[in-house]
Amino acid sequence: MLPLCPPDMHQAAGRPWPMGATVDGGGVNFAVFSAHAHLIELCLFSEDGRKEVARLPLQERDGAVWHGRVEGMMPGQRYGYRAHGPYAPEDGHRFNPHKLLMDPYARAFDGRLRWSDALMGYRVGSSRSDLSYDTRDSAFAVPKSVVVETLFEAHRDNLPRRAWSDTVIYEAHVKGLTARHPRVPAAARGRYAGIASTAMIEHYHRLGITAIELLPVQAFFDDRFLATRGLTNYWGYNTMGFFAPEPRYAGRSGLAEFRDMVRRLHMAGIEVILDVVYNHTGEGDEFGPTLSFRGLDNASYYRLAGGGRHYANDSGTGNSLNIAHPMVLRMVMDSLRYWVEVCHVDGFRFDLATSLGREAYGFDPGAGFFDAIRQDPVLAHVKLIAEPWDIGPGGYQLGAYPHPFAEWNDRFRDGVRRFWRGDAGLAPDLAKRLLGSAESFDHSHRAATSSVNFLTAHDGFTLQDLVSFTVKRNLANGEDNRDGHSENHSDNLGIEGATTDRRILAARAQRKRNLLATLMLSQGVPMLLAGDEVGHSQGGNNNAYAQDNETTWIDWDRGDAGLVAFVARLTRLRAAHPVLRQGHFLHGGIRSQDDLSDVIWRRADGRSPDPGQWHDPAFRCLGLELRMSTRRHAEPDTVLAVFNMGPEQALTLPDTVPGWRMILDTSRPDAPDALAVSGLIVPAQSVLVFTPVGGPK
Repeated sequence: MLPLCPPDMHQAAGRPWPMGATVDGGGVNFAVFSAHAHLIELCLFSEDGRKEVARLPLQERDGAVWHGRVEGMMPGQRYGYRAHGPYAPEDGHRFNPHKLLMDPYARAFDGRLRWSDALMGYRVGSSRSDLSYDTRDSAFAVPKSVVVETLFEAHRDNLPRRAWSDTVIYEAHVKGLTARHPRVPAAARGRYAGIASTAMIEHYHRLGITAIELLPVQAFFDDRFLATRGLTNYWGYNTMGFFAPEPRYAGRSGLAEFRDMVRRLHMAGIEVILDVVYNHTGEGDEFGPTLSFRGLDNASYYRLAGGGRHYANDSGTGNSLNIAHPMVLRMVMDSLRYWVEVCHVDGFRFDLATSLGREAYGFDPGAGFFDAIRQDPVLAHVKLIAEPWDIGPGGYQLGAYPHPFAEWNDRFRDGVRRFWRGDAGLAPDLAKRLLGSAESFDHSHRAATSSVNFLTAHDGFTLQDLVSFTVKRNLANGEDNRDGHSENHSDNLGIEGATTDRRILAARAQRKRNLLATLMLSQGVPMLLAGDEVGHSQGGNNNAYAQDNETTWIDWDRGDAGLVAFVARLTRLRAAHPVLRQGHFLHGGIRSQDDLSDVIWRRADGRSPDPGQWHDPAFRCLGLELRMSTRRHAEPDTVLAVFNMGPEQALTLPDTVPGWRMILDTSRPDAPDALAVSGLIVPAQSVLVFTPVGGPK
């Protein structure tokens, strides 16, 4: 029989707020939600987390919040919960007090998950399957929640607060970015400290990066089927702690190291955006472990199906969080505010965001989650990015999100890839992507920066593999190459995979420059995948979620310095020309100051294409003459960009300005700016950029 309280501590009633474990004067207040439990026990553990030393029933309950205060307790205490209630899976209840539960609001965890059948609430192998009941204690296998003293800072005057129009996003994995970087101190490689190391900050500045978007850093664990194969959940889309930084990327003080990373990046003028996973948890379906939410109140935390025994699975990972429940929504909102107020992050990218806006009748841009997040004063200044799809019914919702959300635009990715692959009839689609995909986003007073444009992301081919492989190679994942996308709109340019053929290598380099130039010359917000700028390859693996190794770790020693310089040139060009990053959508309006259209489409002969030419499959050389929107009169900026997927041909420059100067030619990436040009040959498969003589470079 465990003691009710250690002799140096005293239990009191406490209060139902804030949720989680809160250091309060000479003790710690605990508050945890469960609407259907009969009893919640607070379990205290020894400093090493191995021995349970006390169980304290939380005797006070306000509504569905159980609470108590332990006087004399100090930060660093290891703890967990046990929840008593009905075990009736057919009705959605899976209470099992033999299973130690992680605090959903824990700010830190100690120890790694140890996979064992004892983690399951049911008896593995029983003829009654998940309807059976397991009585083994799981405490030895569960990470312990840790009491952490949270420090709020009153003054945060180093926030960069970049305008969306000035933003260039760099999507990166904490470990993969620096694990092999020779100039990052060895002790910091693969950690939060490495992200903000001097070498990396210098690299961000050179590239023109203004925001780094980190793959999930909220505490997660490795799936059992991966662990048994010697693999890990490298990407981290398996969250179990929405308030705790993932400890594998830090030393003992994960929160302090994370906060220091953010502070150093802010001092360098770089924002931090977190990829967050509020659509599901790591507990999986009815055959998954009982680690936290399932054991505390399965029927409240999850969207259930089949009368309550099974789980809605709009995420494809086994379960879906029930964001429509007010206490689950409160947890998500508390989590977002925590990362902003305590960790000072600048924004969030919401994984499978359609799940967050799905009500009982389907997706709704006025769903409770969107209403809550848009009225919250703490979140008013942060960047919000939606991945606008999931696998549920009506899951693809590109363009349907409310202001101020931006959205990952896969139509940009696919359309630009197909144009440069040489697919016929893609000029009209390219035109839409260059102007910010207005057909999707130009409504409800949304900005032209609503589209987050990307060529590649963590999920899919890298840029190098996009021009090197036509078929995915995911055998290392152990799923017989069934996982990952099969249609990548890729092109190997003559040979599958690596080659020493100089002709093919030159063609691949040119294709990458064309793709990158298109990205940086388009309206919207560009996002670059970390490693693309140095030619990182994953050997054709387009779903490297389980590859925590040299497949995904960027090889900086073999990086393409010339490509780095080219990307830096593109971001400087974009920064120098407001016309390339406008807040208003462009629709060919006539400007009063010069009677010229803000958008003029051009053929190679200088004329504007007629409707028939637009839809001619052979129309593969598209010119775009851009000026500032009719709503902006102060900026005189003008840019002419030519995108030629066809053969070499003569180019006639328009006479709308006295003279043109060429400032970019992707076929000659090292060539200096041309002083003045009037007519020339546009090389095959190239991008050219011109500005008026005397204008900014």
